[in-house]
Amino acid sequence: MIKALMIEAENVTRFHDVAEASLGAGQVRVGVRHIGLCGSDLNTFKGLNPLVKLPRIPGHEIGGEILAVGPGVDPAYAPGRRVIVMPYTNCGECTSCRKGRLNACRYNKTLGVQQDGGLAEEIVLPAEKLILNDTLPPRHLALVEPLSVGFHAVERGRVAKGERVVVLGCGMIGMGVLIAAVARGAEVIAVDLSEEKRALARQFGAVEAIDAGSEDVVAKISELTGDDGVDIAFEAVGLPATFTQAIDLACFGGRVVYVGYSKAPVTYQTQFFNLKELDIMGSRNALMRDFQNVISHLEKIGDKADALISKVFPFEEAEKALPYWDSNRNALKIVIERGA
Repeated sequence: MIKALMIEAENVTRFHDVAEASLGAGQVRVGVRHIGLCGSDLNTFKGLNPLVKLPRIPGHEIGGEILAVGPGVDPAYAPGRRVIVMPYTNCGECTSCRKGRLNACRYNKTLGVQQDGGLAEEIVLPAEKLILNDTLPPRHLALVEPLSVGFHAVERGRVAKGERVVVLGCGMIGMGVLIAAVARGAEVIAVDLSEEKRALARQFGAVEAIDAGSEDVVAKISELTGDDGVDIAFEAVGLPATFTQAIDLACFGGRVVYVGYSKAPVTYQTQFFNLKELDIMGSRNALMRDFQNVISHLEKIGDKADALISKVFPFEEAEKALPYWDSNRNALKIVIERGA
């Protein structure tokens, strides 16, 4: 038996003893060392995630260490090596998979969402879902997946050097968008209610950080852009107001990328879709190349990435982590750390 943290019901988490998974051909047993908590985990804890059936073991932002391998696994996956987990599945047969967009598989089952996740002592996964990495600090392995979602959105938005970008929402996904857009040479404007997150956005290269609670965001961006609007608006909040605001902020001939998703219906003045001839795109999960791009970027910036981690809980105190985040919504990334 192994220990795993389970979300049993709304606002209830508890450790359970669960059966150790068997190790089959092509599979790797991973000792979980670091887990980042995602907004989807918090929504599950609050009973607001329609994709989750409780009870559920959360956690899909996983860094770990190989413990054992099954038959047929490449010898490079040796015990003791560190790994980053790609937590999505892909069927290989749906239209998205046939187009090579495995991240948007119609039948995807993300760890911690549609299937039990990694907030446990160990987990067994296909070798193809593991990325070997012995160079990043172990804690930073848990940052790769959430940042990859933002990097993928920037790829979807075709961000280019010199373009003006607004990022609505500077949580971890929004920060991934910001970091990736800055790395491409874009001029990024961040928008968030939290002073702490706006300060972090500036630290990572935002040229402006607008307080959505006290400033008229549309008027401010009109002022900053000479009434043009931005080339690309990224929505990373998931509220009806920010969904429609993204349309208002995009310039004529601009692009809008939705990374968050609204939990309530959204009503649009759709003439602006046509008048501005907008490219409107959704963005979901990430591809292997997005993970690799994030890894390369984290290796470049080194200890600067520590600023993305708000608080670390030892595995033994993981029951406290989601209640803590629920009471401290300004926190960016909560990481649970398990020793060897």
